[in-house]
Amino acid sequence: MTAGTSAPVALEPRATLPVPIDDALDATTEALKAEGFGVLTKIDVRATMQEKLGESFDPYLILGACNPKLAHTALSTDPDVGLLLPCNVVLHEQNGSTTVSILDPATMFAAAIDRPELEPVAREAGECLQRVASALAAQGIR
Repeated sequence: MTAGTSAPVALEPRATLPVPIDDALDATTEALKAEGFGVLTKIDVRATMQEKLGESFDPYLILGACNPKLAHTALSTDPDVGLLLPCNVVLHEQNGSTTVSILDPATMFAAAIDRPELEPVAREAGECLQRVASALAAQGIR
């Protein structure tokens, strides 16, 4: 099975880098770090599909990124926000290029919980992650 056979989900921000996934991972980790995010988790979907199902899959990573300051603010406001953390960053390699997709926290928060007081922290996280994507796009092809 090959990933990417259906229409893509509209995720923003997004950047495509003309490099394999390992190089894109390094660039993404550095761009996240520059915005105060660390990578808490790294799920290797390709390896998991092979190990658990015996299926091949494109190189595909899901990173759990967290900005401790923003997470503390959000969790202090509403502990249930933990259900939405960390921020997901997906790296998907096809044909030697890697697309980095980041789910906008403000969109996710608005869809999941009705807490207007969390809008500023979600917006700030989204702005930081947009800068991550912009930094990566400056290295990439779009």
